[in-house]
Amino acid sequence: MNEIFNKPYEAKEFEQDIYKRWEESGFFNPDNLPESLTRTSDLVSRTFCIIMPPPNANGHLHAGHALFITVEDIMTRYKRMQGYKALWVPGADHAGFETQVVYEKKLEKEGRSRFKMDPQELFDEIMAFTLENKKHMEEEVKRMGASCDWSRERFTLDPDIVKEVQKTFVKMHNDGLAYRGLRTVNWCTKHQTSLSDVETESVEKTDKLYYIKYGPFVVATVRPETIFGDVAIAVNPEDSRYKQYIGQEVEIENPNGKLTVKVIGDESVDIEFGTGALKVTPAHDNNDFALAQKHGLEHVIVIDQFGKLNEKAGKYAGMKIAEARTKVVEDLQAMGLIEKIEDYTHAVPTCYKCGTTIEPRLLPQWFVKMAPLAEMAAKAVDEGKIEFIPDNYRKIFLYWMNNTIDWNISRQIVWGIPIPAKLCNDCDAAFPDLYDEVHVCEECGGAVRKDTDTFDTWFSSGQWPLLTLNYPDGKDFKQFYPTDVMETGRDLIFKWVPRMVIFGLYLAKEIPFKTVYMHGLVNDAKGKKMSKSKGNVVNPIELIDKFGTDALRMGLVVGNTPGNDAALAENKIKGYRNFANKIWQATRFVLMNSDGVDFSQVPELTGRDKEVLAECAAMKGQITKELDDFMIHLAAENIYHYFWHTFADKIIEENKDRLKSDNEADKYAAQYVLNEIVRASLKLLHPFMPFVTETIYGNLPGNDGKMLMVEPW
Repeated sequence: MNEIFNKPYEAKEFEQDIYKRWEESGFFNPDNLPESLTRTSDLVSRTFCIIMPPPNANGHLHAGHALFITVEDIMTRYKRMQGYKALWVPGADHAGFETQVVYEKKLEKEGRSRFKMDPQELFDEIMAFTLENKKHMEEEVKRMGASCDWSRERFTLDPDIVKEVQKTFVKMHNDGLAYRGLRTVNWCTKHQTSLSDVETESVEKTDKLYYIKYGPFVVATVRPETIFGDVAIAVNPEDSRYKQYIGQEVEIENPNGKLTVKVIGDESVDIEFGTGALKVTPAHDNNDFALAQKHGLEHVIVIDQFGKLNEKAGKYAGMKIAEARTKVVEDLQAMGLIEKIEDYTHAVPTCYKCGTTIEPRLLPQWFVKMAPLAEMAAKAVDEGKIEFIPDNYRKIFLYWMNNTIDWNISRQIVWGIPIPAKLCNDCDAAFPDLYDEVHVCEECGGAVRKDTDTFDTWFSSGQWPLLTLNYPDGKDFKQFYPTDVMETGRDLIFKWVPRMVIFGLYLAKEIPFKTVYMHGLVNDAKGKKMSKSKGNVVNPIELIDKFGTDALRMGLVVGNTPGNDAALAENKIKGYRNFANKIWQATRFVLMNSDGVDFSQVPELTGRDKEVLAECAAMKGQITKELDDFMIHLAAENIYHYFWHTFADKIIEENKDRLKSDNEADKYAAQYVLNEIVRASLKLLHPFMPFVTETIYGNLPGNDGKMLMVEPW
């Protein structure tokens, strides 16, 4: 028996060396797998591929990262042992706006501002910051035991990826799917950039609802400070109270004087809300902008990019929105124009990174037409080409595909992939210019300038399955696309997953993956969402240092059903550290009692021997089916209970007297059975607990350093 079994298992003594052995073996690369493992009966290798959701390269791993790495590694190790050419492609995301926000906080602490920096200088600083964090992040991914192919690792700002993303934009423009338009967008006044709808969070707030006398009408609004940008009053054409006014112009008063506005009828107006009459401010409300487009109304901008009223607001110019609201209401009350004020609870969109209330702002931006693309994605899912686990996310996906709005892909930040376009100074024409070759406007011949905006990060990450496999001509693309599984967080069902499906179908004419596996959030021990402000963030690396990677991995997956949130408690991790030691000690006991025994001959087995070996085979069948069905939580729990409570507690105990027997044939049968179950169990446990199982397997008699990760399932 190898002397390493003479003391208890300590994960930190083995994990680093084991991972180094895995890397040096080259077996993370499917091209290097033993032919004896991957060759099938028809001599054609089966493939399996997962593209890692690229962690943001701006900080350390969190518990959510630890979960997805564990789940994807389990899938990959299982398929590799089954004889598949298993490819798990790692990557890192520049994460656009999110990373720039992180870096802006760093600048604030240093007393600096990105608005006072040269754009290239800022970009270079963030790049250095990101690449340094990327190194730390990748080391932490390795600490989790990830058996991904580092030789294929990609970064969303790799030059070839940047160029391919830009080519997609040009193709979409040429196909009439990308356009530049003047529309209201979600504007963060703190970070000075537009955001897409999926980058905002709706927060329930209680504001005041002001009933303002508007000529013959009373309108209800939470934003009286925008009245200087009003261009119409909207009513429902079926509202008998106002039918006679539709099409007329009415004179209204505000603190800056009198204003003439048109009364329009539109079925979108809710008769039951307020008084059933709405003031229309197209430049500062998304719904009002849609009304203006429909009815040919003008846009009057009265709030600037910093959230302050401009010169069109008269004496209120320069005031911030909250201050202006108070002053305008005071003046309206003094004029006798406020009928009443009520509390009003409603959902308010906010910036998902800083919580600032979103200000709708009228801006020329690049948009993607979503309707035709979403229709393709919905059709593919309706036809059953993509399976969702759990299945209820299929309905959620289809809901978002059936209710799309055009996607604003422009960001007013330096950190990201530049939009390859030129803008005319004279006629406002906009057109792609991939290679910076256009020097005059194609429309009027006027001077042009470079578009300084960058792409929304989802525009590049939406193409990730294609980009990582070197679409369109790469060997990996031809061999591994479409991929088998996209495993990701449930919160990305409307952010990332649809965009990958859309780009896959649009560019490659094929779905990017066959199965979408959604995991939930990882919460603290009490089931509360982790946040730095609450002080309840669980650091996965600290847990690894304390209990070992295998213990953390089991703690993350046992009881964690797909799509549902899970609580991560330290005592649960501690319990699985004890399990790792149980595997070690049970193996040690079996080896001690069969040291030097040659198992080349199959013994005469008792009825009970045959029964326990059949149970072991049945367990293998059960675990196999559960992994095939993506029931990873059940597979982990069942192999845990089998090894501890069936094998260690019962089978070993039953055989202790036989191991001391003078009947050599019976003793040999007991030794044979126990060794067979140990070896079979190590294989079943390996995808879940790779470090302790690899350590044990390589030190079993006769293995001479064999690697469990490439042993047949």
